[in-house]
Amino acid sequence: MFSIKNLLNEAEKEILLSKNTYELNLARSKFLGKNSYLNKIIKKMHLISLKDRSYVGKLINTIKYDITNIILKHKIRLEKKILERSITNEKIDITLPGRSISIGGLHPITSAITDINYFFHKLNFINIPGLEIEDNYHNFDALNIPINHPSRNPQDTFWLNKKILLRTQTSSIQIRYMKHKKPPVRIISFGKVYRKDYNTTHTPMFHQMEGLVIDYNINLLHLRNIIYEFLKFFFSEKKIVRFRMSYFPFTEPSMEIDIMNNNNWLEIIGCGMVHPKVLKNLNINTKIFSGFAFGLGIERLVMIRYNINDIRYFFKNDLRFLKQFK
Repeated sequence: MFSIKNLLNEAEKEILLSKNTYELNLARSKFLGKNSYLNKIIKKMHLISLKDRSYVGKLINTIKYDITNIILKHKIRLEKKILERSITNEKIDITLPGRSISIGGLHPITSAITDINYFFHKLNFINIPGLEIEDNYHNFDALNIPINHPSRNPQDTFWLNKKILLRTQTSSIQIRYMKHKKPPVRIISFGKVYRKDYNTTHTPMFHQMEGLVIDYNINLLHLRNIIYEFLKFFFSEKKIVRFRMSYFPFTEPSMEIDIMNNNNWLEIIGCGMVHPKVLKNLNINTKIFSGFAFGLGIERLVMIRYNINDIRYFFKNDLRFLKQFK
């Protein structure tokens, strides 16, 4: 019995001599592990008389409890010393200059979409999203595009089957919206469109924005004023602009808008009065309502804004190029 009572003192001495957690774990195994002196006594409890068995059992449990507490307290002291040593050795000199953190920026296309949306939102246009996978009717038929039009050719358009395709224009959003909404209407739509083309000014996927206004007594003067003000806003300066007659199946009359850039005329917007057939397809009374529509390629505007000569730069993920627009 005497050796059991002295075990606590022996354990305490050895535990307190532990200089790190490794030595502390060795001491724990020695006094509380499977092969410890206490565990050997527990295995031989059946050999102790019934009179002493209760006393010995309580004594063993008390000693195990006390040893466990000594280990926990010493572990806290060791961890505190380790932390203090770490703070001392790894302290930071606050007088040194800090490291700069590189802040990311928006892609120039994203910035342009944000700017365009801001301008038209102030004019009470609603931004309407739409589908990128479209059907033949909404992408072509409802827009008065004839069956033999070149844009329907598989060499120009990504067809998924005979009726389903990747949309070639965001005008399909306007058709879907107008099927469930009666005039007056004032909407814009942004999105990716897809055409089989790839060179310095064209990519198979690009971003398009279109606007549509249908109301009472709408005419070309309304369209002209909005376009002038938008171009002035987007380029932060007054540009030389010209309107010239053109042809689109879904507008009549149709026009293309050019701006003078580096002593050259560049076409940037297609527009016109919504064709009466398109309005009739949407069950809109052409004797009461009229409207105009316009569409533009966002990449083209951004190229002019920043004097970029190759549209493919936008999609190469070259940080040297993208960091210029932070």
